[in-house]
Amino acid sequence: MNAEEKAEMREHFAEMLGGDVYLPTDPRFFPVQAAQRDIQMELNATPMSDQKRRTELMQEFFGAAGEGLYLECPVYANWGCNTFWGERCYANFSLTLVDDGEIYIGDHTMLGPNVTLVATGHPIRPDLRLEGAQYSFPIHIGKNVWIGANVTVMPGVTIGDNTVIGANSLVTKDIPANVVAFGTPCKVVREINEHDDEYYWRDRRFKPPFDKVGE
Repeated sequence: MNAEEKAEMREHFAEMLGGDVYLPTDPRFFPVQAAQRDIQMELNATPMSDQKRRTELMQEFFGAAGEGLYLECPVYANWGCNTFWGERCYANFSLTLVDDGEIYIGDHTMLGPNVTLVATGHPIRPDLRLEGAQYSFPIHIGKNVWIGANVTVMPGVTIGDNTVIGANSLVTKDIPANVVAFGTPCKVVREINEHDDEYYWRDRRFKPPFDKVGE
């Protein structure tokens, strides 16, 4: 889809993006979603050596694909067009985007392998789940965030700039900027501080040229 078609789709399917309960069986959904999945299939099958075509497909598939976006395929998305990437982002293998709701990913953010961003859930009420009812709330990931391997981010979560989310975390609530957080559920462990200027992993100190912060 081009930019105009994407905007029209988003307006047409406003109930899907508005936070209310809705039924995904709406017959209007299938043709758009099927077309998007076809693009996804081609993207995942396009050789790494053909960066020009990969870039074209990412720009066609996603709501926005900032300059320098690099994905290790395969990548999977419910829609694709509801995910918005900033510039110079990176995602490792098997990223899953449950983007019936909107997902925003800031500049220079890195996602580890097997990350799942879930903007959509289902009511606990059994009668509604029997019908396949669901709801969607946007995910906002800030700039220069690092999300480790096997992390799951749940609907409505915001993660602040520069924050690091440790591997295998389940992020159910907002996480502020400039912190290290991990766990199930994910919690802030500490702020990013001067210790991180000197050490990059456990007791391992930076060596030149990486030992001079801000120079």
